[in-house]
Amino acid sequence: MTIKIWHQSYAQLDAHTVYRAALEEHLNAAAAPGTEIVIHGMDPATKPAFETGKKDLAYPYFQFLHANQFLDYVMQAEREGYDAYLMSTFPDPYLDIAQTLVDIPVVGFGFSSMHTAAYLGRHFGIICFLEDLMPYYVENVRKYGLERLGGDIRCLGLSYADIHAGFEDPSLVIETFTNVAKELIESAGVDVLLAGEGPLGLLLHRNGIHRVFDVPIIDGFAPTRKAAEMRGSLRRSSGMSVARRGYFHHRPEQQRIDELKQFYFG
Repeated sequence: MTIKIWHQSYAQLDAHTVYRAALEEHLNAAAAPGTEIVIHGMDPATKPAFETGKKDLAYPYFQFLHANQFLDYVMQAEREGYDAYLMSTFPDPYLDIAQTLVDIPVVGFGFSSMHTAAYLGRHFGIICFLEDLMPYYVENVRKYGLERLGGDIRCLGLSYADIHAGFEDPSLVIETFTNVAKELIESAGVDVLLAGEGPLGLLLHRNGIHRVFDVPIIDGFAPTRKAAEMRGSLRRSSGMSVARRGYFHHRPEQQRIDELKQFYFG
């Protein structure tokens, strides 16, 4: 059985060719036989907005505007015959809305990573580099029903540019992550670590950093990819798909979607 997955990154992949190549290599290396993963980034026209230094992701409304790309792409993925849509960003922006728009599985990076952490230990912690999103991650832990299992968060103290530079020279990122992890493990008692955004986790994985102080580090791409494969396969073989009962699951009619998008966005 061939499974085709639309992988949607929140990164500007056309501007980060080294990261894109590393991501593509990693996703395809562990894909199940017969799985095709097609990688997509944010629209290239988005790049100037991300380069202004205005920290758009720090503001819910701006993130909503950017996240509309995710919602458009999920509908495009279903129209083009994909079996699953992989939302490859730790915050899972509007994951619940995306799931109302299509019948194919929509799999969230943060959701999959956190639930995998719950399998491997009793108290997970998150180390991120986007400090403005820390409250968002706390809220997602609560929303996913995982408060008892973790949610302690630390910021790495490095910039987005520092992380991407780490794909050429990872020494600063690895040293900083190790120091922050040691403090989080000792002070909060965590026994599983989540690298709070995809590029950080991929950098650690590529350099063989899978554990620190005998605490596993979740490679978020792996469980998210496997969840997309599994749910795409189950939908085909067993007809399993998301609920459609109740406010949070109703699927709107495409005609009305088009009318409202035209009204608000032209």
